[in-house]
Amino acid sequence: MSKLHEAKHHINVKVDMDELDLTSAEAKATYKGIEEWGQEHYGFHVTNLNIAQVKQKHGIIERENYNKPKSEKSRQPGCPEEKVKAIEEALKYFQMI
Repeated sequence: MSKLHEAKHHINVKVDMDELDLTSAEAKATYKGIEEWGQEHYGFHVTNLNIAQVKQKHGIIERENYNKPKSEKSRQPGCPEEKVKAIEEALKYFQMI
């Protein structure tokens, strides 16, 4: 690559980005994006905990959480069924499931 100025032949390529398929990185939504999608389509707020629980339910790998509970007996609230459905629809929309 450092000797490009010495090249005797060049190939010009034009790529129209609209014709390319969506990459997996582009398809993955952020937590904020999922929250906004749920608010827009279902009219209620979903929390990061709700999203994480649904992603875990579907086997979507999360990075390790460093805010682990101090005891094994601590409990987290479960995600209500209507929010589970909304998050699942958002994950389908963003092609994550």
